[in-house]
Amino acid sequence: MYLQDLVKDSLYKLSQFSEEQITKVENSIIIKQDKNGKAVPYLECLVRKKEIKLTPEEAIRQLYLVKLIEEYHYPVTRMEVEYSVSFGREKKRADIVIFDKDRSTDPYILIELKKPKLKDGKDQLRSYCNATGAPIGIWTNGDAISFYHRKDPNYFEDIPNIPNANEKLSDILTERWTIDDLVKKDKLITEKKSLKDLVLEMEDEVLANAGVDVFEELFKLIFTKLYDEMQSGNDKKRTLQFRNYGDTESELKEKIQELFNDAKKKWDGVFTNDAKILLTPSHLSVCVSSLQDVKLFNSNLDVVDEAFEYLINKSSKGEKGQYFTPRYVIDMCVKMLNPQADETIIDTAAGSCGFPVHSIFYVWRNISKERNIDLFSLEKKPAECTKYVENNVFAIDFDEKSVRVARTLNLIAGDGQTNVLHLNTLDYDRWDEKTKDENWLDTYNTGWKNLRELRESPKSNRDFNFDILMANPPFAGDIKESRILAKYELGKNAKGKAQTKVGRDILFIERNLDFLKPGGRMAIVLPQGRFNNSSDKYIRDFLAERCRILAVVGLHGNVFKPHTGTKTSVLFVQKWDEKDCPKKEDYPIFFATMQEPSKDNSGDKIFVKNEDGTYKLDKHGHLIVKHDLYNHDGLTQDGIAEAFIEFAKKEKLSFF
Repeated sequence: MYLQDLVKDSLYKLSQFSEEQITKVENSIIIKQDKNGKAVPYLECLVRKKEIKLTPEEAIRQLYLVKLIEEYHYPVTRMEVEYSVSFGREKKRADIVIFDKDRSTDPYILIELKKPKLKDGKDQLRSYCNATGAPIGIWTNGDAISFYHRKDPNYFEDIPNIPNANEKLSDILTERWTIDDLVKKDKLITEKKSLKDLVLEMEDEVLANAGVDVFEELFKLIFTKLYDEMQSGNDKKRTLQFRNYGDTESELKEKIQELFNDAKKKWDGVFTNDAKILLTPSHLSVCVSSLQDVKLFNSNLDVVDEAFEYLINKSSKGEKGQYFTPRYVIDMCVKMLNPQADETIIDTAAGSCGFPVHSIFYVWRNISKERNIDLFSLEKKPAECTKYVENNVFAIDFDEKSVRVARTLNLIAGDGQTNVLHLNTLDYDRWDEKTKDENWLDTYNTGWKNLRELRESPKSNRDFNFDILMANPPFAGDIKESRILAKYELGKNAKGKAQTKVGRDILFIERNLDFLKPGGRMAIVLPQGRFNNSSDKYIRDFLAERCRILAVVGLHGNVFKPHTGTKTSVLFVQKWDEKDCPKKEDYPIFFATMQEPSKDNSGDKIFVKNEDGTYKLDKHGHLIVKHDLYNHDGLTQDGIAEAFIEFAKKEKLSFF
């Protein structure tokens, strides 16, 4: 009998265990007949030395016992299973306990397997550790795993592993790490966690009651950790500093504050010069231990993005109807618009800068095909890579928090340079007020100077000469200020009469076209209604007059969940131009509809699985979202983007 078949329909998985460990347990299975003649699997428990019925939970327990004995060298004599824990008159049973080496009746490590969901398992583990005084706890469902040090009843601190039978807990805590150790032991891969999971855990553990702005404090820590990884990427022998090596809580706070100060100097204009970490030393200690084993620099930015998306949505975003575009939708748009190293690109509603950053990756890939560079690694990039970011990539957003996140990601890609600006895209007449503000200029002057050079007329902020624009403008809310509406043709209705209010996304359509030079191309995410409401025909006529409609891709209704269930489509256009896009009355348009939902109804991503039920990973060890928008590095089937590229070549579009 195979354990894979046993756990197939349960919440348990086998990915934490080696093939040898799985085979060892499988070889000890005995099949018995029950009274109805049905075959039932049993095995002899390694600790109890008696035959036990094999359930999915019991299989994980026996596998973990093998791990404890063979990898950590704990003798069976120090273990007990179904250990009785007293809660007043009530008794519960801990799955596995390892006793202290010197005090043989004192629980030292408790292991929880009965609750296959982390939150439930952690709560159960906390109650067992508090009741028994055990300093170390482990939770696993065979797929994800967490190791904790119980510092006191209030705090469970993440630790990278448990000590083996011949080590002390302090040996694990004081072990020095380099960047190579972090790559090898990255808990996002080894423990199957996401950064968002860790943020939720930290909120649960300390942040909810810390009396601070959770977004600001976590942003400071992620910013500081990115800097620490960057420093070690440039010097592989350097010891990582964003780590607790057995420091006291106040020593740790001092060390992290110094590192934060260095990061602020390197990446200017994200935090004020006097910004300080406001978490108390004990709260900071818990957060550092949660984040220290995570490699934030990865082949894609999903890791950092997902956490920022959660934090920004929590603190401000959703109110304005602006939601982060999932990275797989962005990648489809980038592949379909095919940006080149000599072209300029802008996102006018940038959020955390997904479109620009993924365009950077796409262009870098083309630049570095010959050079075999790991794109978002810590290696120094060739000069043409950083030059492209410094001179050609732009972003604007009106939400200050988003701009700071976007700047951080762009500053790293551009080696300290970025053209991400805090401006209101639609209200361009008021830009001059911002650009006269010394504080604003201190942060944004370089980007503003670069943006000015792309103006159509040196005196006006209306028209620009960008090659490519990609954006997901906010849908919610109408613009009602007549001062702003008067500047837009789409501020008038189909009969040419001024309107008292216009949907924000409608004005963005016109504003975005102002940013493009003739022959320039755009991808814009819009509510589905704009494509089929009869009342919106004047918008479609406006577009057709100015552009060739290249494609419309209908996205699944779950794509923007849990934030909104609004059905959306991506519109792709190219501005008419005698050379690159000569005007035609009649031409084919590419239409496609996404069939795979990519997320479930709750907004959780659905991932691609192998035939045996395990999750498929890409070459960087990351899960692959199940969608049909494009082929993921040859690991999934061709999708909408590949079909469009074929169409574009057949139609002899200028950019393919």
